[in-house]
Amino acid sequence: MQKEVYEQFKPLILAYFDKAHIVLTEQEKEQVEIADFGLGDLTEVGLSLITLINTERCCAKEMVLLPGQTCPEHLHPAIPELNYPGKEETFRCRSGSVYLYVEGEPSPQIAGELPEIGKAYYTVFHEIVLKEGEQYTIHPHTRHWFQGGPQGAVVSEFSTKSLDEYDIFTDPNIDRIPRIEG
Repeated sequence: MQKEVYEQFKPLILAYFDKAHIVLTEQEKEQVEIADFGLGDLTEVGLSLITLINTERCCAKEMVLLPGQTCPEHLHPAIPELNYPGKEETFRCRSGSVYLYVEGEPSPQIAGELPEIGKAYYTVFHEIVLKEGEQYTIHPHTRHWFQGGPQGAVVSEFSTKSLDEYDIFTDPNIDRIPRIEG
């Protein structure tokens, strides 16, 4: 992602946090991660977040999804060499709504729309719609993806240790670690 794209979206992301009454320190505001997953279209596929804590035992993040923005399908695997059983995470919607898709019986119709980028790599369609104050827990090694509703979403994530660099994405074109160029 080009630095000017990051700088363009950062105030918008901070405004979402502010509207949801998520108070961030100045240092946290400087560390907001804006990821386009190496696909180059942040409005369609992307995720913005701040990691509040990530220790050996727990992790807490605050995430922003723009309207219709999708975090692509992935899973959090076990990592035997690290004696790590995989990340378990709970999403709690703070504002807006989020469409979450997990393994299970496919829903007859879904509220979200598949992004054109990587469309063929979305394989799970059991829909959970989270509105403000609702939450859902995703167990380790469960394929999932999620998308911001019509007004976007602010979502709190509470989990076991986060090792994002080990996430397995269905789309082989994904680059999970954001790279700011320029």
